[in-house]
Amino acid sequence: MPNIEISAELIQTICLLPLFILSITVHEYAHGRVAFYFGDDTAKVNGRLTLNPLKHIDLFGTILMPLISLTTGIPLIGWAKPVPVNPGKFRNPIKNDLVVSAAGPLSNLAIAVFLSLLVSSLINNLHFSSTSIIREVFKNSIFLNIFLCMFNLLPIPPLDGSHILFDLFPNKITARYMSLGMYGSIILIVILNTPLFSFFIRAVKFATILLLKISGTGN
Repeated sequence: MPNIEISAELIQTICLLPLFILSITVHEYAHGRVAFYFGDDTAKVNGRLTLNPLKHIDLFGTILMPLISLTTGIPLIGWAKPVPVNPGKFRNPIKNDLVVSAAGPLSNLAIAVFLSLLVSSLINNLHFSSTSIIREVFKNSIFLNIFLCMFNLLPIPPLDGSHILFDLFPNKITARYMSLGMYGSIILIVILNTPLFSFFIRAVKFATILLLKISGTGN
């Protein structure tokens, strides 16, 4: 009977998938929950004010992209279906939209902090080795959530950072910039294929290592 070897990287990616889906689900839920707090029930009316991942699945971003990652070995990248938000229902449209836009990235940062503390507890109390697959899965998930946080804060439409930019500087220039829409997506694709993305990944790695050190997990 032939020996079948499965790489540790593949196992880690497969184990990471549930945490990935949870992370993007929490991200969208955070947007909807904070928007609801400020008076916008659009997400609730559309059945999106839930932590049920099935309600947030995007065919390409949540299913096809992770499958491509599994089969090609490229880094795990993906997204969920954006939660609908209507700033016109906010009590204070500009200030409330700022908080709603920041809620998604901050939820990913909160997940990263929680997981770093969890990993630290596992190492200190259960004596997980530095090569433990479970530990590596959690560390990769921390990296993933910091990536989601920092990436979504980039001030490029349609990312959350572009909304935050407009909310901080609401004027004709930023309003016109926000209307880039599809062109913003093209800009993102271009950036992903330039050295700028390498610098961005380095920043994410630095933030991940820093968080792990602060939590007492090491690098």
